[in-house]
Amino acid sequence: MPTYFCFLALLAFKIFATEQVDVVILEVGLGGRYDATNVIQKPVVCGVTSLGYDHMEILGHTLAEIAAEKAGIFKSGVPAFTVPQPDEAMRILDEKASKLDVKLQVVEPLDSSQRLGLQGEHQYLNASLAVALCSTFLQKIGIIEDKNDTNDGLPERVISGLSNAYLMGRAMIVPDSELPEEIVFYLDGAHSPESMEACATWFSQQVKERNQKISEQILLFNCMTVRDPSLLLPRLRTKCIDQGVEFKNAVFVPNMSVYNQVGGSWSKFEQRVDDSTTWQLGLKSIWDNIARGEAKTKSRSDSKEEEKSLVFSSLPLAVDWLRDSARRKSKQVRFQVLVTGSLHLVGDLLRLVKKRNV
Repeated sequence: MPTYFCFLALLAFKIFATEQVDVVILEVGLGGRYDATNVIQKPVVCGVTSLGYDHMEILGHTLAEIAAEKAGIFKSGVPAFTVPQPDEAMRILDEKASKLDVKLQVVEPLDSSQRLGLQGEHQYLNASLAVALCSTFLQKIGIIEDKNDTNDGLPERVISGLSNAYLMGRAMIVPDSELPEEIVFYLDGAHSPESMEACATWFSQQVKERNQKISEQILLFNCMTVRDPSLLLPRLRTKCIDQGVEFKNAVFVPNMSVYNQVGGSWSKFEQRVDDSTTWQLGLKSIWDNIARGEAKTKSRSDSKEEEKSLVFSSLPLAVDWLRDSARRKSKQVRFQVLVTGSLHLVGDLLRLVKKRNV
């Protein structure tokens, strides 16, 4: 069998061809140059989103190396768009585009007055890139005129699309199925240093807007072993503290689900719980070290009640602990639980809550 993602790419192409779809918005799985999706020789348009330090074990350890891999999707004579990038990344994108006679354009964020269905300030940049890509396709098939020749503002259908856009597991707010008034989950599958900061900003804003009763903020976290938690956790914690949000507890759990093989029994992977919590204990140690470092810089008079970090061997046990703790508070406190670090973890929590809801 091919690798898991290659199999998914093959399956996707087969379905697209069989269904005779009108247009495909194709996102790379990892990188670009050697990605399974990069067999498309003549796309209508290409786009590169904000680059950051992700998948470094494969793409490289500098933004220049990562940008070179991402630019691998550029095709000769095919227009491309990107967002403002760090200088070293932008330089590489420009060089690769120039060699292939690619017209690379940099978009600016949409005006913040435009309502977006996806939350977070960074989404205004993502939305602008999406509009540029879609507009280029529509122009090519003759549905709309060039943007410069249209009236000011976006077409109504574009505005509607931006307003109603929805992405499962990103900036998602889900009340607990058993204790909806006492526990609210804030889900975001951020798993890179840059997305961690965006997640922290979003969560902090939500905490400030939704504090209608006494609340405690709790972190529920895991990340895959290919990630570097010493880069992720400090960015998340510092960004939250800078915006006045401090976690009462940090809870570390393994993922329940691992979908990374083709063939075999579905049930084999659906509820696989890692019995070893070695990785989670390492995450806890990093978090505790950060907290101790902060405590040394604070005077005793400034210190609040000591926060606690915990490790559970499974996600259901962690959720049970949250519910038991909430019940002991006698509805006086609301738990605002940020679930992040892994899309697997976010998906597992959603499935867990859904099953209990049923």
